[in-house]
Amino acid sequence: FTAAAFDGQEVFNNELKSLLIISQLLGYMISKFIGIKLVSELNRKYRAFAIIGLIVFSEVALVLFAFAPDEYKVIAMFLNGLPLGMVFGFVLSFLEGRTTTEALSAVLCASFIISSGAVKSIGRWLISVGVDEFHMPMVTGLIFLLPLLFSVWVLQKTPPPSALDIQARNKRSTMNKGDRWKFFVAYWPGLLSLFAVYVTLTTLRNFRDDFSVEIWEGLGVIGRPSIFARSEFIVSIFVILLNAVAIFMRNNLHALRVTFIIMTMAFVVSIGSTLVQSQGGISPLLYMVLCGIGLYIPYVAFHTTVFERIVAASNLRGNLVFLMYLADSIGYLGYVVVLSAKRSTDKLSLFQNMLYSLAGFSILCLILATVYFQRKLSRNTPRLPIEI
Repeated sequence: FTAAAFDGQEVFNNELKSLLIISQLLGYMISKFIGIKLVSELNRKYRAFAIIGLIVFSEVALVLFAFAPDEYKVIAMFLNGLPLGMVFGFVLSFLEGRTTTEALSAVLCASFIISSGAVKSIGRWLISVGVDEFHMPMVTGLIFLLPLLFSVWVLQKTPPPSALDIQARNKRSTMNKGDRWKFFVAYWPGLLSLFAVYVTLTTLRNFRDDFSVEIWEGLGVIGRPSIFARSEFIVSIFVILLNAVAIFMRNNLHALRVTFIIMTMAFVVSIGSTLVQSQGGISPLLYMVLCGIGLYIPYVAFHTTVFERIVAASNLRGNLVFLMYLADSIGYLGYVVVLSAKRSTDKLSLFQNMLYSLAGFSILCLILATVYFQRKLSRNTPRLPIEI
């Protein structure tokens, strides 16, 4: 729905598009908090049914969005976001705890980078051929419904981690409330530093995604629907390659350290490309690609390597999706706060100003997290042999 501009349309004396984004994010954020418990506890055999049920619910909400009066469209978008926040966690839970997790997760994360641009291009195309802006999200969702059902069927056939996977990455188990609290308390200083980085990434990545139409227009690019898919496809290639390299690092602490260095360099790329673009030194496409790479590399690293290796190096009972959803819930809460507070109509300038400050702050937090986890996890006693 963010592919639509909704120009000049207001509801409750506010810009309609901003309210729709905030409304969906509120639902999405609540979904993340629910997912901390539900996704980390749900048995594997129910996950495919959960994915399908959540997607169908969200599509029904888009039908409501298409036909409801304007003031109720905000509620419809909240209902659309409410189930969606848990889908990624259920998918990721099929892939964690393997020696190939980084590669699998990198490809998985590339899907939401590519799809972000692809569905915008499709959405803009549908509008250009006469589909109403409010009907376009519903139609786009229906286009992808059958491919999704097939993909979930294939995912359900994924075999569980092998004995070699468990030996290298620790056995992944469901976590009850006591397990979750014990894990957090054991590593809270480092986790809080990482969560701070994730809040900034969620804010910058989602702002770039939600207001991409306005940012491209600020860069002088108007009336080119394919530009969204083109830029994000290029970004996804670099993100896949750089995040998948961790698959070759068997030592968990070494992989974590290298990943933190790559994440720091990515933030530097984002800052540097913004400085050069503000002086007119690079084209809009190159800027959006470099900026996207700089933001998505660390964002995807959380999904592929950071939390995966922390759990793998720990002696405590845990799973990746618990940490991922704890970070996601805090991250989206931060984005909702930022989006509610910012009222500037110049989305490009606002995005760039946020990037300077938040990226610099994230580099500092990454340095602190690197020092903490290298000291903390290196003191762990060797794990006892695991019975298979």
